[in-house]
Amino acid sequence: MSLGSPIDFTPIAVIRTPFRERIDAPHQSVVGAEPGGDERGVKEAAGVGVRVPTLATIEFADWIPAESLQDLEGFDRVWLIYHLHRSDGWKARVKPPRGPRRARGLFATRSPHRPNAIGLSCVRLVSVDAASRSVVVADVDLLDRTPILDMKPYVPYADAFPDARAGWVDEVDASLGRFTAPGPKRPMRARSGPTPLP
Repeated sequence: MSLGSPIDFTPIAVIRTPFRERIDAPHQSVVGAEPGGDERGVKEAAGVGVRVPTLATIEFADWIPAESLQDLEGFDRVWLIYHLHRSDGWKARVKPPRGPRRARGLFATRSPHRPNAIGLSCVRLVSVDAASRSVVVADVDLLDRTPILDMKPYVPYADAFPDARAGWVDEVDASLGRFTAPGPKRPMRARSGPTPLP
């Protein structure tokens, strides 16, 4: 295979979230997290006093065997690798929503607009139902119906590097504080249930 050759992936699942539009979703999964990480999986919508669920359900494709989900319930978090299906192109330099409004090199940001529209989020595992091939997660920043390409367990010894430098983000954290990424840009309206699949 050479550079520039296309690669095909088949989604293993779709995630059902309360975020229908990009403007509704937090910019990072930790921004939507409930303080203290309790399992209620709800947060207060800004300014409207409506409790909005931040729980999401990953519904696996029929061709994924239920056995694939065995032994997962012992993990606190999982990585989701997904297709940014609503991404609309990319630029070499972007203006991140945190810190001074100046352009940064794309690969020094977490912008969803990338040459390959692939996303990565570490979400909290709430429950696993292998029989129905579904997993409930929290602390999500994915839009409803986002195609999931893979899911892997978060393993602290391999995935956590608390002393790692974070370039320009360290400067923003020092001036604004950590976890200052913008949340949803507008308060979400309560909805009665997930949008049915087509």
